[in-house]
Amino acid sequence: MTSPIKLGGVHHAAYRCKDAKETVEWYEAMLGMTYTTAFAEDHVPSTGEYDPYMHVFLDAGNGNILAFFELPNQPDMGRDENTPKWVQHLAFKVGSYDELVGAKAHLEANGVDVLGPTHHGIFKSIYFFDPNGHRVELACDIGTDEQYAELARVAPLMLEEWSRTKKAPRHADWLHQAANE
Repeated sequence: MTSPIKLGGVHHAAYRCKDAKETVEWYEAMLGMTYTTAFAEDHVPSTGEYDPYMHVFLDAGNGNILAFFELPNQPDMGRDENTPKWVQHLAFKVGSYDELVGAKAHLEANGVDVLGPTHHGIFKSIYFFDPNGHRVELACDIGTDEQYAELARVAPLMLEEWSRTKKAPRHADWLHQAANE
């Protein structure tokens, strides 16, 4: 099936926050993002319903925008308790392993608990939580062109096997071995 839609990238990804100002300041200070835009309305443009909000936008680099909504009239922010905390997360790319290690040191110096670096075979990453409870990952690619090509080749095979068995396929055993070294 072919879609007539041609996407030009992600315009923005939006999440909820507890406090817009605290969130903007944290992402600026911890991850170096630039606060670019805010919209505040009393009525939701798409539905017309009354629900005052502050919608803030931060530049994550390369035209990628991360946005947050503060919703003071809604019940306190929660999370999907049926989904493990490690599943839903925001992952950002850094340029090198040295940058990843430097980011970890910066975060820890500012009181953020950081897990990692974790080796995933073709990238290494660190994990931590923002002030809203969103899990954040910083990752640096370390794989070779050949490794990425092989992963692209086996991806359809792995998905098909997973769909049949619901067990982790091992079409790229070399990847798991590399991560455990």
